[in-house]
Amino acid sequence: MTADRRLTTDDFRYMLPLPAEGRGSGGPFHVPYRILMIAPTSFFADYGGHIRILEEIRGLQARGHRVTVCTYHTGNNVPGLRIRRSLNVPWRRGVQVGSTRHKLYFDAMLAVTVLRAALQTRPHIVHAHMHEGALLGYPVRQLAGVPLVFDYQGSLSGEMVDHRFLDRAGPFYRPMRRLESCINGLADAVLTSSHNAAGVLRAGFNYPAERLFPVIDAVNTGTFQPSPATLARSAAHRRELGIPPDVPVVVYLGLLAPYQGTDLLIEAARRVLAALPETRFVIMGFPGVDSYRALADSLGVSGRVVFPGRIPYAEAPDWLGMGQVAVAPKLSLTEGAGKIPLYMAMGLPTVAFDTPVSREFLGPLGRYAERGSSESLAAELLRALRDPAAAAAHGQALRARALRDYSWEAAVGQIEAVYAQARIWRRAKSRLTRY
Repeated sequence: MTADRRLTTDDFRYMLPLPAEGRGSGGPFHVPYRILMIAPTSFFADYGGHIRILEEIRGLQARGHRVTVCTYHTGNNVPGLRIRRSLNVPWRRGVQVGSTRHKLYFDAMLAVTVLRAALQTRPHIVHAHMHEGALLGYPVRQLAGVPLVFDYQGSLSGEMVDHRFLDRAGPFYRPMRRLESCINGLADAVLTSSHNAAGVLRAGFNYPAERLFPVIDAVNTGTFQPSPATLARSAAHRRELGIPPDVPVVVYLGLLAPYQGTDLLIEAARRVLAALPETRFVIMGFPGVDSYRALADSLGVSGRVVFPGRIPYAEAPDWLGMGQVAVAPKLSLTEGAGKIPLYMAMGLPTVAFDTPVSREFLGPLGRYAERGSSESLAAELLRALRDPAAAAAHGQALRARALRDYSWEAAVGQIEAVYAQARIWRRAKSRLTRY
């Protein structure tokens, strides 16, 4: 295809027959698919939903599928992944986090990348992340006759409110909810990163339950484990930060933002350090590191609350391994909480704000603070720090729960089953439209 050739409808009518689902050698649903994955974000960026995307791709490739991911011009390349990036925008660099008006033209340029990648790779499945991805994947579904699977990680309007991009009482909130509902209905099947997210879609948008498939955020328990080698590297990081080996450490890994509870965490750290001054807090992530350092300094806890900045995903186990307690102060009621299974796999007792997603992951083994209360968060952290034997037992139990319930191998098998079902539904709909 030449660079200036116009794409036509006929270019996309290529739904190719595959072996009947169920006859593959890799399991009841294992047939090799060409998958066009759409990630309207700065993939890869070492946080949150990016980790889900990465582990899904790795798992699918390990099972013989060919995945091509279309994403923004910014982000890091990952060895072994086929990544198609949108047109470079030199005046807008760096990782794009959350809602921003710049995403409007980012998505417009990504739409061209998606259509060209679809023409070149001729996918059997379109797997779209986020609502913008589902919207960009819909033309491919219609033109090519292939199923669209939407990987739902939280409410679009809810995220905009969380990021203070949209006011729940403002004039644009209801229209955005209606748009969100329309986008939800474009897919043949929806994967959700938690059972809570599936409940939000059913209760808030009246989405049909038969097309909802919870595929819970999982963790690579072979990589994330408190092995001797990992703990040796953790000790080296302690030395880098000037933290003595016998000092208790509270760890956080993720984005730094008000809706993530970062401000409340630093305020809780001040309360904890007033009672247990030998404790250290290692708050890992980005953006806004300088502003949060300034906040810690204004509260008189700088030096005991440290900010290493952005941590590469490959190094995350080594940094988490220095902790005795992990904290997950996310405030959002609609988004996932992918950091929690990482904590669990590392055997870290975890304190979290009391949200449905936190309880879904941690169950009776979690320590829950009143949502939005730094005082309650500090109290739960103090309970864990003052009883290290009980906290360690909780951590071991959480590691066992992660091994049992949150493996990516099982999650990818569920995704394959959804692909097979979505293809059956799409074929049935295609036959109906012909008669």
